[in-house]
Amino acid sequence: MLETTLKVRMSMHDAHYAGNLVDGARMTNLFGDVATELSIRYDGDEGLFRAYSSIEFLAPVYAGDFIEVKGRIVEVGNTSRRMEFEAWKIISPAPELGETSAKVLDEPILVCKATGTGVTLKERQRIKHD
Repeated sequence: MLETTLKVRMSMHDAHYAGNLVDGARMTNLFGDVATELSIRYDGDEGLFRAYSSIEFLAPVYAGDFIEVKGRIVEVGNTSRRMEFEAWKIISPAPELGETSAKVLDEPILVCKATGTGVTLKERQRIKHD
C-alpha cells in the first residue's frame, strides 16, 4: 500500500550494554519514526502510534552498524492504520581490516520485525483517499 525506508548508523550513544551492544528499544524508536512518516504521507498528520501487536528481536545490533528500517501500511480502517516494520543490518564495522574499516554485508541481516497500529483522528486526516 504505502512504504518508506530510513537508514541510520548506530553510534556509541546508542550502545547500552557491554561489547557496544545496542538496546533493542532503539529499533522500536526507529519503527516509531517510520510510523510517523507513514502517517504524514498517508494522512497529512503525524497521528499516534497505539500499540505493537508483535515484536521480535532476531539478531544483535552494535555501535557502528548501519540499519535500514522499512515500514509499510498494510491495512487502513476509519482511523486506524495497521503497519509492518523490519530492521535490517546492511553494513558492519570491520576492525580486523583496519581501525576505520567497514563492510557492506553480502546478505543483509534481519535484526528486528514488528507489527502494530497507528491512529489518525478523522478530523486530522487532511489527505482524502478514494
